[in-house]
Order: sequence, then structure tokens, then C-alpha cells
Amino acid sequence: MASNMDREMILADFQACTGIENIDEAITLLEQNNWDLVAAINGVIPQENGILQSEYGGETLHGPAYGSTSHSTAASSTPSSSSAFRHVVPSRQIVERQPRMLDFRVEYRDRNVDVVLEDSSTVGEIKHILENELQIPASKMLLKGWKTGDVDDSTVLKTLHLPKNNSLYVLTPDLPPPSSSHSGALQESLNQNFMLIVTHREVQREYNLNFSGSSTIQEVKRNVYDLTSIPVRHQLWEGWPPSATDDSMTLAVSGLTFPCHRLTVGRRSSPVQTREQSEEQCTDVHMVSDSDGDDFEDATEFGVDDGEMFGVASSALRKSPMMPENAENEGDALLQFTAEFSSRYGDYHPVYFIGSLEAAFQEAFYGKARDRKLLAIYLHHDESVLTNVFCSQMLCAESIVSYLSQNFITWAWDMTKEANRARFLTMCTRHFGSVVAQTIRTQKTDQFPLFLIIMGKRSSNEVLNVIQGNTTVDELMMRLIAAMEIFSAQQQEDIKDEDEREARENVKREQDEAYRISLEADRAKREAQEREMAEQFRLEQIRKEQEEEREAIRLSLEQSLPPEPKEESTESVSKLRIRTPSGEFFERRFLASSKLQVVFDFVASKGYPWEEYKLLGTFPRRDVTQLDPNKSLLEVKLYPQETLFLEAKE
Repeated sequence: MASNMDREMILADFQACTGIENIDEAITLLEQNNWDLVAAINGVIPQENGILQSEYGGETLHGPAYGSTSHSTAASSTPSSSSAFRHVVPSRQIVERQPRMLDFRVEYRDRNVDVVLEDSSTVGEIKHILENELQIPASKMLLKGWKTGDVDDSTVLKTLHLPKNNSLYVLTPDLPPPSSSHSGALQESLNQNFMLIVTHREVQREYNLNFSGSSTIQEVKRNVYDLTSIPVRHQLWEGWPPSATDDSMTLAVSGLTFPCHRLTVGRRSSPVQTREQSEEQCTDVHMVSDSDGDDFEDATEFGVDDGEMFGVASSALRKSPMMPENAENEGDALLQFTAEFSSRYGDYHPVYFIGSLEAAFQEAFYGKARDRKLLAIYLHHDESVLTNVFCSQMLCAESIVSYLSQNFITWAWDMTKEANRARFLTMCTRHFGSVVAQTIRTQKTDQFPLFLIIMGKRSSNEVLNVIQGNTTVDELMMRLIAAMEIFSAQQQEDIKDEDEREARENVKREQDEAYRISLEADRAKREAQEREMAEQFRLEQIRKEQEEEREAIRLSLEQSLPPEPKEESTESVSKLRIRTPSGEFFERRFLASSKLQVVFDFVASKGYPWEEYKLLGTFPRRDVTQLDPNKSLLEVKLYPQETLFLEAKE
């Protein structure tokens, strides 16, 4: 039986002779021939003539002759057991091993250099070729990507047992950083999203995971741990580029194929393997994770089994319920949801509306048209394999958080518990109808989380989109923007209708106000007229009363006057002629012995009371009303005749 070192040499020689690059296929053919190199070659390459002599089994075998350096040993006279792939011919010839050509693709920043060398060359010769191509001193180069670990310049390639095609990369830590154009390209690569199609080997299941270029390989492995329950230190990977040798590397510089790259992950059968098992298992595997930062390498020392430590038990330990079951108050339930979400995924996340779904409707839909927003309902489910990736990579992405805060009212609910699920479906039926409720009811666990985009309308609430958890940041953003475009078109119509309605209402208010003012003016005018008429009536009544009173006084005075003496009377008679303000005259005879008051009473009986009029004499001019009314006419010199005139007092 060949030793491990012999097997490595046999495998390398077999691949060089046959051109078979698939290591699994080469190992299978060698095992079928009990690691007999010549027998395996004869089974693959049809024999023409000559004999191949094995230098590993001491037997003489038939096969094609190869030129170059020969390796001869004494042949045993007794042949080994026959092989289905061997042919025995009389001639004998020694195998001569030709030089093996190796192809290298070397990556340096934004350049790729192809190098072809014999396996007898050294690592230093590769650097010398790269020095001419890249114009970089060989002493400044660190040539990385060797599967067997770091090597020095004197290492012969043949001793590394390399496959025909190899990928390496150059690091130049002592040289200045790349130009701004390269920095811009690197920044652009960091901002790109990579789709990693990860196949879980044991269960034959694929996961489509989206990561930004700034994410590290370690973050990918931790997310895969959440999906597969395979601890990072037990993950066995296939498909990583040769340059991805460090878990701290970002995806942008790891050499992944953009925009989509396929990987395969499985669980290592045992933490401790023999060298032979490790060689067989890792022949087609580029990278086996050795990260142990978060996986507690020493957990077994404390009697904790890996499956228990990193499987169901750890999942149960690290997750407390997002929302209490049968919560009576939706606001309290949302407070716990927000707190638990922050503890799991950080404080930078969408701002969840704290309150009932009806209150969220009121906030989003029932304000002014310009202030309305879309309603985003996030439905969480802890048992979905997509939940952690969706929350951490998409829902907490800066672009998504910013867009939601500006344009949406975000409300959340946890569908993990059956009671909470039933409660939401009841709310969904009441607000959106049975069709939407049935759509959510039929969603499988692995399709969660769900993101419902709701737009309020005049008569009902419309579900614009139901976004499942297996999406990308770009796709989620595109669907949010598409919903926003539909909403914006509807909002513009609502704003137009609202403006027209407000304009009509303003016109109506102005008309109503003008009508009210007119009514007030008419009423004020009418009331003024009524007051004026009432005042006139009152004054007229007073005037009538005064006239009646004066008339009564006049009649009384007229009746109380002594009779006018006759002209032929023997007594002394005074004849008075009185002129009224209107120019009329009236005359009367009075006894000279009559008192002045009798004259006043006479004038008053004619409608000129002495309280309002004064009686003036002409020669000399005097105010008779100022004289003593008890004196006789003779005494006041109104005898035998006098002309007087009446004048109204001021």
C-alpha cells in the first residue's frame, strides 16, 4: 500500500500524464487500480506499444512510452494481480516522465497576468515574470493564494503538487495605495450587491442570499449558520475563489463572480480527521472555515454537544418572543416588538408605529391629501429561515430605512404564535377583505417575512403589493418605489380634488359671508328705520300731547279772559295791536286798569305762550315780558294804544 507522500506524487504524475484536472475523478481511477500509476494510465490512455514499468510496485506493466527523465528500478519477476485496465505485451520499456506544465492566473489590483511554467520552476521565477509584466520589484511582492500555505522564492513548484490551473494574487503592502480611479472602482464594487447561491449539501437545498460588497466572508458564514444551523467552525465550503483566504476580506475584493456566485456548504463529519481523510475530503474544496470567533471552540470541554450548542438549543436561547401571545393592547405589543427588534438587529431600523392598526390607518390615510402616506405592514415570523437575513440585510439597510421613514407609516406584527396569527387574520379580513386574508393565510413559513404595501382610498383600503422575504435590497427598493409611484399618481388626483373642493368651499364661504353681511346690513338698516319710526312716533306723540296741552291751556286762558270792552265804553280803554312772527296782526281792547297779565294771557290764547315768546314794544324798544305782570296797562304805559310784536325766545 502506497504511503501518503507516495500517493501525492502518484496523483500529481497521473494528472500530468492524463490531463485529468478533476481531482475526484483522478483519485477514483487510481483507487480502482489500487494506486498503481501505470495501470491507471493504461486504463485511460489506449496502449500503442512499449511497456510501462511501475516505480511504485516493482512490477512490469504495458503502456505508452513517455520521453524525458526516466525513473528505473529493478522489476520483479512476479507480476502483481491483474487489472481490468492493464494489457501485457512481450516488450519492456521504462516510463519516462515528461515535464509538467502549470498555468497560473495572477491577479494584481485591476490586472490579471497569465503565467505558464514547468513544475520544475521555482516561485521566484514566477515573481521574475511578474516583475517584468507589472513593473513591480520582486522584493516588494507577496504572492498569495497557495493552497499549501505560504512559500518562499526557492520553493520548487513540483513539491507543492499543484493542479494544472491555479489562481494567485499579489499583495504590495509597502507600495503606495492605488490611484483615485482604482479607489473609485473599489468603492463602486463595495456598493454593489452580490447574489450568493448557497447549496446546503446534506439537504440539497438552495438559498439565494444578497450581500453588499462591503460585507465580509465571516458575515456570510454567520448568516449561513442562521439558515443551516452549521456552526462556522464546522462549515465545509466549495466554490470560494482562490484569493478568498481570509474571513475578514470583503466580498468586493475576494474575487467573487459578479453579480452571481455559486457556493456549496456542508458539515464536516468530524472535528478531527486523519491526514488521509482530510486529503480525500478536501481534494475539490477550496476553503474550509476555521473561524472560531463566535463559535466557542472549547464548548465540548464543558460537556456541551455541538448540535445542542449551535442547533436548536442555541436558537431557543438567543431568541425571546418578538411579541407576547394574546396581547390585549396592540400598542404594548408593538412596544415589545420594537424593543426586541432593536436588541436583535440594532437601533437603526424602520420606525414602527406604536398603536392599533386602526390608528395606523388614521395616521396614514385620513389627513389632508398632501400629508397622506402609504402604510407598510411588516409581518415577522421567527421560524422562517429568511427572517434574519431579511431583517439584517434588507429591512435595516440605510436606503430602505430612509425611504420608509419619508414615505410610509410602518406597522409591524409577529405571526410566529398561532394566537397572534389568528388575530391579525381577523384584522386583515375586517380591513382588507377575505381575499387578502386568504392570501396571507396560505403563505408558507419559509415565505415569510412579508411586507404588505397598503394604499388608502375613498371607499376602501387597497393592498398594492405583498413582498415575500426571498428578495434583495434592490428589488425591495424597486417595489417600494413602484408602489410610491402608484400612490403619488393617486395622491395628485386627491390633492387636485381636495384643492377644487376647498376652492368651491371657499367660494361658498365667501358667498355665505357676503350674504350674512348683507343680511346684517339689511337688518341693521331695518332696525334703524324702525328705531327712527319709533322715535318719530314718540316725538309725534309728545308733540301732540304738547299741542293738546297748549290747546287746553289756550282754551282755558281764552275762557278766563275778561270780556273785551266796547269802543264806546266810558272807562279808559287801551287798544293794543300785536304783530306775530309770521307778519300777521291781531288787535284787542283792554281796560287801562287791566293787569299786564291779561295781555299775556290773551297772547297765549292765540298760541304764543309767554314762556316761549317775548312781547316787545317799539317806541321805546323794550321787552314787555320782563315787566311786572301785576301792573296795569296804564302803569306800564300801554295806554291809550300801543303796537307790539312777538319774537320767539332763544
